[in-house]
Amino acid sequence: MWLLGAGTSAAAGIPTAWDMIWEFKQQLYVSQKRVSPKTVGDLSNPSIRMRLQSYIDESGKYAAADSPEEYADLFEAAYPSEADRRTYIDGKLSGAKPSYGHLALATLMKAQFTKVVWTTNFDALVADACAKVYDSTGNLTSVSLDATDLAQQVIGTERWPAEIKLHGDFRSRRLKNTSDELREQDARLRKAMIDLCSRSGLVVAGYSGRDDSIMKSLSDAVGVPDAFPNGLFWLHRGDSNPLPSVISLLKEAKEAKIDGGLVRIESFDETLRDVIRLIRNLDTGELDTFAEGRRIWTPAIVGTAQKGFPVIRLNGIRLAQIPTACRRVECAIGGSSDVSRAVAESGLDVIATRTQAGVLAFGSDSDVTGIFAPYGIKAFDLHSIETRRLRYDSGERGLLREALSRAIATRHDMLLLRKRGKDLLMPRDITSAQWAPLRKLVGQIAGTMSRHPGLKWWEGIAIRLDWASDHLWLLTEPRTVFEGVTDENRALSTDFARERTVRRYNRQLNDLVAFWTDLLFDGGNEVRALGIGNGIDAAFKLDKTNSFSRRVGGV
Repeated sequence: MWLLGAGTSAAAGIPTAWDMIWEFKQQLYVSQKRVSPKTVGDLSNPSIRMRLQSYIDESGKYAAADSPEEYADLFEAAYPSEADRRTYIDGKLSGAKPSYGHLALATLMKAQFTKVVWTTNFDALVADACAKVYDSTGNLTSVSLDATDLAQQVIGTERWPAEIKLHGDFRSRRLKNTSDELREQDARLRKAMIDLCSRSGLVVAGYSGRDDSIMKSLSDAVGVPDAFPNGLFWLHRGDSNPLPSVISLLKEAKEAKIDGGLVRIESFDETLRDVIRLIRNLDTGELDTFAEGRRIWTPAIVGTAQKGFPVIRLNGIRLAQIPTACRRVECAIGGSSDVSRAVAESGLDVIATRTQAGVLAFGSDSDVTGIFAPYGIKAFDLHSIETRRLRYDSGERGLLREALSRAIATRHDMLLLRKRGKDLLMPRDITSAQWAPLRKLVGQIAGTMSRHPGLKWWEGIAIRLDWASDHLWLLTEPRTVFEGVTDENRALSTDFARERTVRRYNRQLNDLVAFWTDLLFDGGNEVRALGIGNGIDAAFKLDKTNSFSRRVGGV
């Protein structure tokens, strides 16, 4: 048997509960504060997440961050109508197609290597995969929460394969707002799972173990005589440790002499691919079709300066080296706002953010533990920064952006302002020789508005991170940076910035991009965020070649 959680649906484009929680916080903030969504549009920005979490915390209306009730509580608050909640979920599921892992699992079901799939997910990816592999919709028996009698019939008569959805209808409401009947039906499904665990092994994939009811059921199953005759295997991504509830369950299984344990994997899809390769004489027709039908993207060749190579230079600089690990702290500090506040109040040189995995940080070990010790450190280890989580606006990508901005500011003696989805950098000492080429390009590079002495300006850049062509890129935008903008002088600053840039055509902008690229490349030297000798620092190297666009095939 398999037990699937939300992580197995991520490859199909369905957001996890963690992703949706931040969307709910964003929507509540925008609707209740009556501000533009653009003000909190970049959910990868730690400062924006801190602002959202602070608002949620200060309201006192909602469940605590990372609590089991947080998802449903915020969901009901953002979408009070159950019809609207179901529409929201349908929108998230719209267009999702089975990944390789789902098709591989369906292939195992057809070959009778897998008979039952339990799932906490509300999508139809397993059913859709089976429809493709079997070329029919009638082979799989799908059991939902309102058909517990059917589940007992399927198990009693061994009508395989079957997919059984655990408490799927709870996903759009708080447990306390769920009827006694639904809760009782869910309990009956979990009882059926416990009974079947005495006859089958179980592989758990994409499931964190945060649901107390399911973990209690698995723990009860371990105590059944001859439980999990073919083993209990828990697939876990990354180098971090699983939740204590998972560790406790696996410890109980080991003491009961049940085969299995924790299996560290790269992804659900890759693990299923490895399993498929181990089985001989398996019909993989649908999997082969899936692989052949995928579009393969390859990076463009690096251009030259030779005549006849039309190129449009872009403002992306490839990151040739990024940190591969940071510290992970598991403690009871709460949300992102609490983490930022603790770091700021400590006065220590630490860069940290809050993710589902725990508090992720760069800094000396003594400083990191000093900040979070008051919150009861349960685990202190390394966290692998996986490239898959840098492909979108994740907490890891936000952490790297803050670290890179700090590294650049320190290396080149620049001022740093953190604004929404971008970080702003400008010269600290405008008389420094390193800014002479910039003065030659744009003239004056800093000043104060005569009509508003409190309004200062600099020639600088806005930077952010993005993912393209299987690499992380630093995007730079030459711009005028202001300090001291108020409602009274905002129009003046806008007009001033427009006047400075209106005559910057292709050649002028190319020269500016070249200046900032050369400065940031810095001869290929490594730049560090903190410059510490112990603990975990964030080290980066930039490539000199900008991203570019060119004609292909004469088009």
